[in-house]
Amino acid sequence: IDTEEGFWTMDGGGIMKIPRIMIAGASSGSGKTTAVCAILSLLKRRDIKVKALKCGPDYIDTMFHKAVTGVPCSNLDTFFADDNMLKYLLYRNSGEQITVIEGVMGFYDGTGQSGTDNSTYTVSEITETPVILTVDAKGASASLLAVIEGFLSFAPNNKITGVIFNRISSANYCSIKKLMEERFGKIILPIGYIPTLPEELSLPSRHLGLVPADEISDLAERLNKTADLCENTIDLDLLLKIADSASELRFSQPNVPKFDKINIAAAYDNAFCFYYSDTFRLFEDMGAKLRFFSPLKNEPVPENSNGLLLGGGYPELYAEKLEKNEIAKESVRCAVVSGMPTISECGGFQYLGKELNGRKMCGVLEHSTSYAGKLIRFGYVTLTSQKSGLFGNAGTVLRAHEFHYFDSTGNGNAFKAVKPNGQEWECAVLTNTLYAGYPHLFLPSNIQASTEFYKKCLKYKESKNDNHRSE
Repeated sequence: IDTEEGFWTMDGGGIMKIPRIMIAGASSGSGKTTAVCAILSLLKRRDIKVKALKCGPDYIDTMFHKAVTGVPCSNLDTFFADDNMLKYLLYRNSGEQITVIEGVMGFYDGTGQSGTDNSTYTVSEITETPVILTVDAKGASASLLAVIEGFLSFAPNNKITGVIFNRISSANYCSIKKLMEERFGKIILPIGYIPTLPEELSLPSRHLGLVPADEISDLAERLNKTADLCENTIDLDLLLKIADSASELRFSQPNVPKFDKINIAAAYDNAFCFYYSDTFRLFEDMGAKLRFFSPLKNEPVPENSNGLLLGGGYPELYAEKLEKNEIAKESVRCAVVSGMPTISECGGFQYLGKELNGRKMCGVLEHSTSYAGKLIRFGYVTLTSQKSGLFGNAGTVLRAHEFHYFDSTGNGNAFKAVKPNGQEWECAVLTNTLYAGYPHLFLPSNIQASTEFYKKCLKYKESKNDNHRSE
């Protein structure tokens, strides 16, 4: 079957030609996000239809990509998705002309005994995506060649094709480029460099990542000026040529059931902004309409909602305002108490509690939350439900990620959480209509569990309609 989207076999399998490139880093802080945002901006200036993706579980870098492209950015994560789902998500979220994928941490940094499981490297191998390595060149010259050679030899089957140097002068780049060509020939190509940026163009950080894009008032100006500085320092034509050399992508389409329409409300503002866009898209594929509201603006849950999502974010920064916004609190409380199927993660879990930093929250749950003074339960977790509930029967398995500096007096015990290193604990509150806990769920990892949530939203909708008819 020939379609506008490519060639599809009759069994739902696909063979797609998707020009793509991965911008990886020699380490965290090497300039990946700056390089990706600059490249996206430069591609947009050429009217090239581009989308961005992010390796790993990060929800913040994706906001910067969206700020440049104007469209949602999704995640590619081998802990969350098997090989076929990973390739499907790449296809589903790819750009019409090119897809730019940002790596996570250093290129080989991951989990497991090898240390490379769930790394940028594994994503590049599974998706067969050419890699451009970003190397911080500040304070170095010929030593940079040793860094490059080490990355090339560490795993000989890597997809590293080129290098972008960060924080380097024009003169030093010309010297390094010549040395690279002499030593490596065409094995790995110099793609260009990012000059040392003035302080006013730097992207501020919080905890172990960047401050969310929506909190930076002059972000568009910063990104535009950064792109201006890189206009003549990054070889965009060479990068496009490498992206076009990517091999065809082969995968099968997952079976996503279709249902009657429901409305799912999602809290979305600076306090609640950590969501995986593929979770939104999965529910939309099933038949849902997403309706966003802002507790920070004291907006209630939209009328005629049949399900509720309370994502993570930074509610602690806005606790005083959230406390005062009684309309939003009461609306959320009534929705949850009425049995509206609800998924509340991390910040959303805190919002459902009695207090956050001494400020009164919704009071649906009995816990109070405060700053723990350190990073708590950081990393990937596999969740196994200990009883039946919102996502189906006991034994349901979900893939998730935790990252928070605040902790609560009661974190629940409905799930067993296990990290890749074997560490385990109990967590989360679960009823037939509520999930509330610190782990951020990647729901496309378990379509059946997502289907159970959707069915409960349908049941809630039907019960409300029955009540209206009886009235």
